[in-house]
Amino acid sequence: MDKFAITGGTVLEGEIPAGGSKNSALPALAAALLTAEPVTLRRIPRVRDIRTMQRLLVDIGCKVEAEGETVRLETPAIACPEAPYELVKTMRASSLVLGPLVARCGRARVSLPGGCAIGARPINLHIFGLEQLGARIEQSHGYIEAQAPEGLRGAPVHFDRITVTGTEDLMMAAVLAKGETVLRNAAREPEVADLACLLVAMGAEIEGAGTSTIRIQGVERLHGAVHEIIPDRIETGTFLIAGAITGGDVTVTGCAPEHLGALVSKLQQAGVDVTQPGAGSLRVRGGGRLRSVDMTTEEYPGFATDLQAQYMALMTQAGGIALIVETIFENRFMHAQELARMGANIRWDGKQAIVAGPRELTGAGVIASDLRASASLVLAALAARGETVIDRVYHIDRGYEKIETKLARVGARIRRVE
Repeated sequence: MDKFAITGGTVLEGEIPAGGSKNSALPALAAALLTAEPVTLRRIPRVRDIRTMQRLLVDIGCKVEAEGETVRLETPAIACPEAPYELVKTMRASSLVLGPLVARCGRARVSLPGGCAIGARPINLHIFGLEQLGARIEQSHGYIEAQAPEGLRGAPVHFDRITVTGTEDLMMAAVLAKGETVLRNAAREPEVADLACLLVAMGAEIEGAGTSTIRIQGVERLHGAVHEIIPDRIETGTFLIAGAITGGDVTVTGCAPEHLGALVSKLQQAGVDVTQPGAGSLRVRGGGRLRSVDMTTEEYPGFATDLQAQYMALMTQAGGIALIVETIFENRFMHAQELARMGANIRWDGKQAIVAGPRELTGAGVIASDLRASASLVLAALAARGETVIDRVYHIDRGYEKIETKLARVGARIRRVE
């Protein structure tokens, strides 16, 4: 398995371009199953989860042509409406094909999703919603089997808790259902709104995406479309924190500042100078004394759980005590133990962690446990004295495209060891 070898202590300076959003690209790829006509998606990040989804779509019957960041998909017919465990065991987004398959061909067999070991990712909300739309669901041997031979029918669906993939899955299922579907307590993430933009371009009738109530009027068929994926707000946030933790001057270009309000607010409270030099860029300038600031993860527009680990790494360098509360996943402090190996003063219990700083971090051998934990260890290593070797970086490859190359361009001493 590949590793990263990082020698810390370098001040990062320069520009880093933001890539397309992985969490937006995955449902967009799944949406191509809803039509027999070609769908062209631009700004698709070339990361492991995307490659896995593309292989899954090919098995289902989709023709996939990728050239750089542009992917063209065409599914004239569904050959095999199944997402097998062997293919999707490393990717929780496999559940996103459930709704499109049932809507398109009336049946689906999808393995329960895998992914990072950061806690339970229940699919029960997907199942509940599809049942409301008239699908018959059975679960056995690690698979969800759904059938709707007469097609889906619109219905009101109220989510007991906010779910991003559940909202996306039901939205894709409802666009071909008969009648109106109303999703209440829906996720408001930018990725949900981006998926709705694609579906509308394909001929769907959707109102309210980006709010807690989404109305979908079903149509008989969808057509092809061309769509560009939004910038990745988590990658952008990671690079902003990289600039802050090294006391550097980093500008992330091609991003969407309006999607990062919660992070920008916390960085400013911590003493980081954050400005917006252009419509699609954010600049951080560190070098001053960092202050500890409490943080609680929340659904959008709150502080993203996918940036919690990176923020914890930053707080190890801040003066004072920061309370970090994780409300989305129950097992998302696995990076805390590895940060402690590097010298961080962190205590955690359940969904709360206390970070006391500033502490000098020193290079050590550490292991990445999940995608965002990998990013937090990279950030800590950039600020540490000496060399840090991060094992199992295949986790970071799931969501960051050549992160070592982008960081090296702004001065990081980082190399991949194959």
